[in-house]
Amino acid sequence: MNQFSIAIHGGAGTILKEDMTAELEQAYIKGLQEAVTAGYAVLEEGGSAVNAVKASIVVLEDNLLFNAGRGSVFTKKGLQEMDAAIMDGKDLSAGSVAGIRNVRNPIELATEVMLHSNHVFLSGKGANDFAIKQGIKLEPDEYFFSQFRYDQWKEIRDSDNYSLDHTHKGVEELMKDKKFGTVGAVACDMHGNIAGATSTGGMTNKKYGRIGDSPLIGAGTYANNKTCAISCTGHGEPFICAVAAHDVSCLMEYKGMSLQDAMYEVVKVKLVKMDGEGGMIGVDAKGNVSMIFNSAGMYRGMRNSKGENKIGIYND
Repeated sequence: MNQFSIAIHGGAGTILKEDMTAELEQAYIKGLQEAVTAGYAVLEEGGSAVNAVKASIVVLEDNLLFNAGRGSVFTKKGLQEMDAAIMDGKDLSAGSVAGIRNVRNPIELATEVMLHSNHVFLSGKGANDFAIKQGIKLEPDEYFFSQFRYDQWKEIRDSDNYSLDHTHKGVEELMKDKKFGTVGAVACDMHGNIAGATSTGGMTNKKYGRIGDSPLIGAGTYANNKTCAISCTGHGEPFICAVAAHDVSCLMEYKGMSLQDAMYEVVKVKLVKMDGEGGMIGVDAKGNVSMIFNSAGMYRGMRNSKGENKIGIYND
């Protein structure tokens, strides 16, 4: 039996211990552990890597602390527009959605796209229409409302500024206090199949229907049994231009690098040269896990069948 493992992230950026209350820190740790536990339970019962990553992300999407699903940030128009992607490393099938509204769990819709649409990527109204056709659970706008996200948006809605995720500070600190609130999961099941998935509410005050790296296969999300499964979090534009997730796979496939070395090369070397702040989680088909970031912190967690269970926030 193959070693099985799961890793998750809940965003990266300027996450400093001195800015965190003890209560908030415990809430993040609890939320991360619940997501790890949900995905691991699927693997432990012999379930697939795809179902494991979906289970973990549903937990994170339902948690107001994370910028995905229920906790998604406000756009320029004062709405939530969500993106998500999932990929199965066994056969390279994938599903993505972008600019969707009122979908309780975007990762479930991305999975339906992968399995039942004959397409890879659906966006906007068409994606929402498909959600209705497939019976995906919808919620009213009020479900996605949280006061601190609203207050954050109110600070900058009359400007051309945008915020890369939640901050409790004034507008003058928004760009200094960067947190990229994407959530993601990668898993290797006991059959050696791997999968990756990512979900996000994007940037606060984003305009023009902006889409980041999260739903883009190869940029923010990728999985291939021959190499790795990757989920990224960070300032999406550099990750898109770097094709960051697929680049890790290429370094493993064509240069023979290990998961850890390939991720280090992309996150700590390539992205740094492009001012690409953030990080990624990865797993290979042997169940090895790596979690690497070049920012001050990354909400993260992992568990494997060897008995390791780790939750982290800061750069320690």
